[in-house]
Formats: sequence, C-alpha cells, structure tokens
Amino acid sequence: MLDFARLPKIAAAAMMLAGASIAAPTNAQESTDPIKLTLHDWTGQLITTHIMGEVLKKAGYSIEYVQADYLAQFAGLESGDLHVAMEIWETTGREAMDAATATGKVENLGETGMQAKEEWWFPEYMKEKCPGLPNWEALKSEACAEAFSIPETAPKGRYLGGPVTWGGFDDERVEALELPFEVIHAGTDAALFAELESAYQRKAPILLWIYAPHWAPIKYKGEWVEFPPFSKACYEDASTGVNPDSAYDCGKPFGPIWKVSWSGVKDKWPGAHKAISAFKLDNDEMGAMIAKVDLDGKKVEDVTAEWIAANEARWSEWIKK
Repeated sequence: MLDFARLPKIAAAAMMLAGASIAAPTNAQESTDPIKLTLHDWTGQLITTHIMGEVLKKAGYSIEYVQADYLAQFAGLESGDLHVAMEIWETTGREAMDAATATGKVENLGETGMQAKEEWWFPEYMKEKCPGLPNWEALKSEACAEAFSIPETAPKGRYLGGPVTWGGFDDERVEALELPFEVIHAGTDAALFAELESAYQRKAPILLWIYAPHWAPIKYKGEWVEFPPFSKACYEDASTGVNPDSAYDCGKPFGPIWKVSWSGVKDKWPGAHKAISAFKLDNDEMGAMIAKVDLDGKKVEDVTAEWIAANEARWSEWIKK
C-alpha cells in the first residue's frame, strides 16, 4: 500500500489519476533518478541485465540501459556516471573488478549464481588432425598448427578470439607459450558463433574462444584445450609457470560471474541495491535463454518477458520490502 503522505502531492495526484498499479520504490524516499545498467556485446549479458532492469521497473524504479565497453565501463562506475553492471566474469574481468573495488567507488554485489568458463575450444573432429589434443602442447607442433590454419595465417594456425573488448590475454598467451598461432579477433559475439556454425557443418578447421554458460558447448561436440592451470602468480610474475620469462603462460581462470555497482547505489537506491544483490540465475536456465535468442531467433526482450512471467515468485522476493 503506497504511503501517499510521503510522496509529493502532485506526484501522488498524478498517480491516482493515472490509476497506476506499479509499486513505488521499496523506500519512498529513494531517488527517482534513473538507474543506469550497462549493456555489453554478448547475448547472456543482455538477458541478465534486462531481467534485472525489468524487475526493478516493477518495483517502481526508473531504468536506463546504457551501451558500454566491458572493461572500460569501470571508469564510469567509479565516477557514478554508470550504476550497475550485471556480469563481470571471473575469467576475464576479475583484475579490473578488483582494481575498481579497491578504490572504494565500486562495490561487488556478489555472485550471480552462474559459473563462468572461457577457454580455447575445438571440435571433436580436429583431434584426428592434431593428435595429442586436448593437451595444449599438441598445438606447438608445426603440423598441428597447419591443420588449424587458414590461407591468411598459413603456415601458422589461427585462433579465433572473442571481440578485443573482452580482454582475456590470448595474444599474450600465444607469445608466452610459444605457439605457432595467430590470434584473429571476431568483431562480435554473433560473428564468433556464426563462424563456428559454418566450420562445424563443413568439418573445417577451427580453434576458438567458447564460453559457458552458453548453448555452443552443448550443441557441438568438442573439448576445451587443457592449458597449465591458472594461478594469479602466472598472470603477475613472469618467473612463475612453464616459461620463466613471460607471464600469461597458463590457462584462463574459472569461477563465478559477479554483479557490481557504483558504491553510491546503496545510499541513493537502497531497495534496488538489495534486489540486485539478491539476483540469482544458474547456468542451465541461462544457456536455455541464450539458445532461444541465438538459435530460435527470439528477441532478448521477449525471452526476458517470458522468464519474468514464469518466475514471479522468485523475483518478487528480490524486491520484497
């Protein structure tokens, strides 16, 4: 029940005339300024962000979606020009996240419930052409590199990385592990998986960045390359790892996908801060939603609406007073 006495009289009258049925923000004293949620360039992140944004709208908040670079967004979060980022992957974003939270201007709002894996991946049929896979050392052979080559990179193999904005240190890894491969970055998430689809249908050579949660490692038979295990020291200390002269001579980290916010969110929109902290999804349901968009051609907004309609009992707890 709205406490109209605590709202400006004009706003209360306007809501009564409009017959508004949307609840006010959890705390009527919270700011009516829009909460700015960042959007990136992969389907899963668009889904998590729209789910959170639409749930916050149902709690009465004003929401603005802002396109932002995955790693460069931290400058905006620190300044308060951006407010919430729903997916920071342990695999690629932990270093930037830790640096931002160390300033005190960005807050880690906890895990999303999803576990991230991002690594080099190859179709099962490539094992015949590159014996020794999934061990990374198989990639050091000239014959194996040539098996993964394309005319533009031959005799070097090609590794198809994600968009440059994703980070991931693939170029550094190739150099550190002395792999006869050239890193070519896909322009977009869609282009990355379109190329996988094309290569897989033709049984053409391909070695690329695959991540989970996602439909690709479920739809296609293949394996992730097994690099030397990740350690923080491997990324920071060149003397650590298989190459004593280079950092990044190991695999990518695995782990949670995190939510972060500008540190001012907890004071300006405390109810939203509580709701975002409570947000949880798992890999299976996210993979299914990504498939609906990428494979079935549905719009992100429609898939989001379906999830919200089917899970009211869950998200209503996030915004509960």
